[in-house]
Amino acid sequence: MAHSTTHHHESNTKRIWFVFALLSFVTIVEVFLGIIKPEFLVDTHFLAMRLLNWIFIILTIYKAYYIAWAFMHLEGESKGLRRAVVWSAIFLISYLMFILLTEGDYIFDVFKNGQVAWDF
Repeated sequence: MAHSTTHHHESNTKRIWFVFALLSFVTIVEVFLGIIKPEFLVDTHFLAMRLLNWIFIILTIYKAYYIAWAFMHLEGESKGLRRAVVWSAIFLISYLMFILLTEGDYIFDVFKNGQVAWDF
């Protein structure tokens, strides 16, 4: 008896359109908030940064995670691999944000308060 070599092909068209719609919606929200800049979000500070910036960071991290989940097929991987990828990325992004915000705040203070002279 010959074995059947035909494979069942599953169409992912519906899933692709769902991912496209979800990522487009999040991007549209980001662009809309960037254009409108609601006063409440611009004037409110949380952990030394505007609330609007936090929303942008959270939405961008969400998009990056979902892109990895959908297009890098993390949903079908083992729990250990998913955790290793996601936790590493979260740690590195958090560390980068800390460095950028700390150094950016220092540079802002230098420009705001005048030039700093170093006497050696």
